[in-house]
Amino acid sequence: MFHIGHLNAIQHAKAQCDYLIVGVSTDELVQREKGKTPVIPYEERAAIVEAIKYVDKVVPQPDKDKFGAWDKYHFNKMFVGSDWQGTPQWKVYEEEFATVEVEIVYLPHTDGISSTKLAYVIKNLLDEHPEILGGILRFEINFASRNLCLSSIREVA
Repeated sequence: MFHIGHLNAIQHAKAQCDYLIVGVSTDELVQREKGKTPVIPYEERAAIVEAIKYVDKVVPQPDKDKFGAWDKYHFNKMFVGSDWQGTPQWKVYEEEFATVEVEIVYLPHTDGISSTKLAYVIKNLLDEHPEILGGILRFEINFASRNLCLSSIREVA
C-alpha cells in the first residue's frame, strides 16, 4: 500500500537527481517474494506512482536483480530506504555497484508508517467493525474500478 513514507522517499530521491526512474514491483514479484496477491494490481500501482510530480519514469520491477536493472537503465545512483543499510544483501550491492561507479543512497525512513502497519490496522478495524465492510468495498470498487472479494481484503496482513 502506498503511503506517506513512499512519497517522502520519492521526494528525497528526486532532490538528488535530474531524472528519477521508479521501479514498481510486478504482481508476480510480490506473489513470489511475499506469498500474496497485491490488493491493487501492478497497472494501477504504476499509474499512481507515475502521477507523482517527482517521478520522470515508471518501470516494472519483475525481479530483485538490481544489476540487471542497471544494465537496462544505466543509472548512477540507486535509492533505497535506510532500513536496508548495513544488511548483508545491501553490503553486496554496495560492492557490486562500486565497480560501475553507482552510488547507493540510503533515504531516511518515515517513522510510524509502513504498509504492514496499515494492513494490520485495516484488518483489525474490519475484525472489530464488520458492519463497515460494505462501505469499504464500495469505496474500493469506485476507486479501483474492479471487484474485490472479501478474501482479498481479509488476507492482507
